Amino acid sequence: MGALGRAFVTTGVLILLFVTYQLWGTGLYTSREQDRLRDEFTASLEQDGEPATTTTTVVPVDPTVTTTTAPVSLPLFSREGEPFAQLRIPRIGVDRIVVQGISREDLRKGPGHYPDTPLPGQEGNAAIAGHRTTYGAPFGNLDLLEEGDKIFVRTAYGSFTYEVFLANFIVQPKDVEVLQNDKFRPAILTLTTCNPKYSAAQRLVVQAVLQEEPLPASGGNNNPQLTEAGLSGEGSSKTPTVLAALVVALIGGLWWLIFHRHPSLTNWLIGVLPFGAALFVFYALLERVLPSNY
Repeated sequence: MGALGRAFVTTGVLILLFVTYQLWGTGLYTSREQDRLRDEFTASLEQDGEPATTTTTVVPVDPTVTTTTAPVSLPLFSREGEPFAQLRIPRIGVDRIVVQGISREDLRKGPGHYPDTPLPGQEGNAAIAGHRTTYGAPFGNLDLLEEGDKIFVRTAYGSFTYEVFLANFIVQPKDVEVLQNDKFRPAILTLTTCNPKYSAAQRLVVQAVLQEEPLPASGGNNNPQLTEAGLSGEGSSKTPTVLAALVVALIGGLWWLIFHRHPSLTNWLIGVLPFGAALFVFYALLERVLPSNY
């Protein structure tokens, strides 16, 4: 095999290793984070006392006295990266803890709630983004949902059921209308992810309507940006990625030169360790250039 052939084979192996890192390596991180977040979420429910329902008990009183129902106590927004809800979609086997925020670091942990939208169960359009290919791919099969499917959301202030009314809807990355309030439905849930699989050219959207009486919105201006920095990739990570690629090339070149001149198992092992470490760092930085819900 000539030099050109070896170069093609090497390139193919490196690409295959990166795909392996994307599909399975990133999922290991998310799995650990989900275990931690689930423990924190369960502990918060036990500490705060999860409400059984969102209704109030009516006590008989004098009919001549005017009574009012005490307003429901609504939570403040969680800090970004913190768990605040459990999302279950039985049809596609989703059972994930949702964090507040849609930055890259947030979505590495699991599905993330758009901070500028209401919380689930409240009036308005509560929106959640999630990965489709990497980091456990919580929304990997979002396209399989159909009208009538149920989505369940559990929070410290109540549990809510949504029913899908808009499935497999495709929009462009800059189409933010899907995150606005619905004129005909007082409370909906919007799920967004990249489309098609292994691409970030479009966005796949699923919307569901709340089946219970909605709570009053405690926050969210419903003017969110579908293409925040986290969803479009981090431009600042390109320079470190290029530098890491040069380091990988340098170490790989030296490794090949030494092994080519003095072929031995020892020299091969000496080179594979630093090359593997540099390659792992390069893959981690390269992944950050991709859209965060890819």
